[in-house]
Amino acid sequence: MLRDLTRMPAEMSSDSRRQLLNAVTDLFLLDQEPSEVSKEHYGDIAVTSLSHLGDEDRQGYADRVAALPSLPRNVAVTLGGDDNVEVARLVLTLSPVLTDTDLAAIAVSQTQQHLAAIAERARLSESVTDILVERGDRTVLSTVSANEGAAFSDRGFDRLLERGTGDAGIAGNLARRSDLAPKRAERVLRIVEQLSDGSGAAGTPTDEAVSLARQARQQRLEVKLLLSDLTAKVREVDDVLTMLADEDRAFHLAQVLSQVAEITPEQALRVLMQRNASGIAVTCRSLGVGMTAFRAILQLRARRLYFSSRDIDDDVDAYAKLDLATAERTLRFLKLRTKIA
Repeated sequence: MLRDLTRMPAEMSSDSRRQLLNAVTDLFLLDQEPSEVSKEHYGDIAVTSLSHLGDEDRQGYADRVAALPSLPRNVAVTLGGDDNVEVARLVLTLSPVLTDTDLAAIAVSQTQQHLAAIAERARLSESVTDILVERGDRTVLSTVSANEGAAFSDRGFDRLLERGTGDAGIAGNLARRSDLAPKRAERVLRIVEQLSDGSGAAGTPTDEAVSLARQARQQRLEVKLLLSDLTAKVREVDDVLTMLADEDRAFHLAQVLSQVAEITPEQALRVLMQRNASGIAVTCRSLGVGMTAFRAILQLRARRLYFSSRDIDDDVDAYAKLDLATAERTLRFLKLRTKIA
């Protein structure tokens, strides 16, 4: 059926195309695991239809499919690269389909509003943040500096400090990050303290900013102690995960998962912050994480990824049914794949 629908007559009206796209999307979404052939045919229909729709209709469609993991990549790229940022915004922020290459291509060619939407993604690679830091305006720099899911290369971090010179907001955002390596953290803290010792002009941080920076440093030290306690088995994994989740400390939580599950920090952060909960569910089940701690982790994800309470309940139910042997086998495969890579 989808193959036949790709042969739409050229004379179809915009309204007819909108209705057809909505109907075909309803049909496509019924299949939880569409085949590559179905995705290809659906993608052709969607991309062809979008070029004939007005801004409001494109935005309505984009908002509906932005977070779909099964969305064909060509559709996600078309929507994310739309010149109208209201059409592109949610797709750029939420789509799990867009690759680093896609995001980089959009980031080098589109507006500051597009870059700001990209800067809000739950995870950003160094290659993408390099572009955001180089091209972005103050809004983009402020957003990406506060995003703990954003990784920075040494060059990108240096460039961010350079372009953010004198900006109290950017300096404060960086100082509060929990993922900074010690050398980076000390550099940022010195900048915050220097600004705070200035004349007090508009835009300089207050003593509160310095206090928050030192608090972030203290939290980094705290995590080292927590990891030591877990190794010595003087703390329960569930208690540590729940505490960090309740405090919305995603990066520190990923550090704990990394050590306990014996996976890389990058893998831990990826499974924690990807929209599909299967990765974090498998990791937690293999570690014997209880329902209370897992729900706390899901609530952290909901705050970061804009999930509803119903999504949390569905994922908790799925977690309760997840077989331990299956989870352990899947995690072993993840570790093996990492060693081979």
